[in-house]
Amino acid sequence: MTGVLYGVGVGPGAPDLITLRAARLIEGASVVAYPTLAGAESFARGIAADLIAPDAEEIVMAVPMSVERAPAQVAYDAGAARIAEALDAGRDVVCLCEGDPFFYGSFMYLFARLSDRYRVEVVPGVSSVTACAARAGMPLAARNERLTVLPGPLPEGELRARIDGAESVAIMKVGRHLPKIRAVIDALGLTERAVYVERASLPEEVVLPLAKAPQTAPYFSMILLTKGADPWL
Repeated sequence: MTGVLYGVGVGPGAPDLITLRAARLIEGASVVAYPTLAGAESFARGIAADLIAPDAEEIVMAVPMSVERAPAQVAYDAGAARIAEALDAGRDVVCLCEGDPFFYGSFMYLFARLSDRYRVEVVPGVSSVTACAARAGMPLAARNERLTVLPGPLPEGELRARIDGAESVAIMKVGRHLPKIRAVIDALGLTERAVYVERASLPEEVVLPLAKAPQTAPYFSMILLTKGADPWL
């Protein structure tokens, strides 16, 4: 019998936003896997640190931050091979993923490599979109309204077209793309309806109208925008 691979969402950052099911699985895990940016500590592990048993085996996947896909693919190949070894030995593996595993989550790359050979269960987590909306006090969609989620690295022209045709927008992965995104929103005359959120739910959280946002943004930042009757004030 092989083990079960659990892809566990640990939420946007605050440890008390981990679901009860995720906490139970992490506490009982003898093998815990998680990605980290090469040379840095794992954000996902940091969220769940108090739940990980001291004697748990930890599989660390150091993923390079690069626009080239090949280095990251190599890292996920190596991580999947180590996870497979544990599963073949009959051990369950809990893989941590910030936010939700299937919403821009790193776990989907492991799922693609292992789900055809092993039993895999995905435990959803609180997404950054819902966390940012909650912290900003900004309802995103009601009744028949549509919510559009966009990644910040999109080309300027595509970003403008998609925002222009949307009702409510969540722009993720802002980071170094903030000047471009800000310029697009300003050109569309929507700055007063946009809010900037960084590190939602963490002690260093920042929530500001976009017009008052800093000039630089971390990777874990987001811009929310709504064209409804209740713009951000």
